[in-house]
Amino acid sequence: MERDCDILIVGGGLNGPALALALAQAGFSVGVVDARPAPARAEAGFDGRAYALAQASKRLLSAIGIWPGLAPLAQPILQIKASDGRAGEGAAAFFLQFDSAETEDGPMGFMVEDRHLYAAFLEEMTVAGVRLWSRESVVAQTVDAGGVRVQLASGGHLSARLLVGCDGRASGTATRAGIGRTGWGYGQTALVTAVDHERPHDGIAHQFFMPGGPLAILPLRGNRSSIVWSEGAAQAAAVQALPDAGYLAALRPRFGDFLGDIALAGDRFTYPLSLTLANRFVAPRVALVGDAAHGVHPLAGQGLNLGLRDVAALAEVLAEAARRGEDFAAADVLERYERWRRFDTVVMALGMDTVNRLFSNDNPILRLGRDLGLGAVSALPALRRRFMREAAGLEGDLPRLLRGLPV
Repeated sequence: MERDCDILIVGGGLNGPALALALAQAGFSVGVVDARPAPARAEAGFDGRAYALAQASKRLLSAIGIWPGLAPLAQPILQIKASDGRAGEGAAAFFLQFDSAETEDGPMGFMVEDRHLYAAFLEEMTVAGVRLWSRESVVAQTVDAGGVRVQLASGGHLSARLLVGCDGRASGTATRAGIGRTGWGYGQTALVTAVDHERPHDGIAHQFFMPGGPLAILPLRGNRSSIVWSEGAAQAAAVQALPDAGYLAALRPRFGDFLGDIALAGDRFTYPLSLTLANRFVAPRVALVGDAAHGVHPLAGQGLNLGLRDVAALAEVLAEAARRGEDFAAADVLERYERWRRFDTVVMALGMDTVNRLFSNDNPILRLGRDLGLGAVSALPALRRRFMREAAGLEGDLPRLLRGLPV
């Protein structure tokens, strides 16, 4: 049967386009179904949303051809500092500090705005011949021995040999494939925005562990920083409902004055926080990537980076299978991808879950124990460098794309 493409990706956020480009580079014909209007998103002004890209993720973007255009727009993360804190008291002494100058791997990561990242993907997808169905969504899917067929909300149909769900935590692709989920809510909400500040951030990312949840201050280009501020759900709702002046008044005691006065520089967003893991990453002729497979707490900024690790692993598995003449969408091929990614993902997700539970409280015994433990890590150079490489995504069984090599 003639297919519209070899591989159809549902979800045009960031993981979907990244996977599309990696697969097109490997010789597959690829299509992306994106419910959002692509040009409008690419041409939007700064709205405060940005992502922390680990060094390994930057290598992937280099390998698929979009990093050269992004590099001038990215802010390198040169140091990471973590500390306990309480509102009104500012940060305590830093109990964990990473400095990229201690390694030969370059910056630990890069902050890139959503609008720049998506625009780069959109431009390169056009060059690579990736077909994009914008303002479309999938409402049904059926699988047979030779492929998968989807129905669009507009009434049209598309067919491919493999369907990949990059459609988020509430993945319709996973649900329609009969894949259940395991997880729980944290009773926390992330308040996300950006601020201007008087003093330069010097490329330093800060993580303040407050009783209500962590506050991340992540450097952007210029005297701006991205804010990811976790609070209990009720408190977060009350803060989000405040006018801008009230919002800043609530943020300032937590933020402190180390960067001088602050002012809002972007829109204000909220996201309920939870852990959600797909019970399987694959089903017949279906694979899940990114948040469709795993949604984690944002405290370590690993959400997009975990998704790009999925992208790299799946692209490599499919490309190698195709080169050997296998049916790249067969169950045994897709299971190679699942084996490669599931254990690593579960360990990372549960690790972040534990850290969030350990640090999102004001228990004095726990505060002392965690400060001493992480202070010891900071004081041991070899262990500190190991943590730094882990944070940069440079440890473990890395697919070729995460080493900066084409698939």
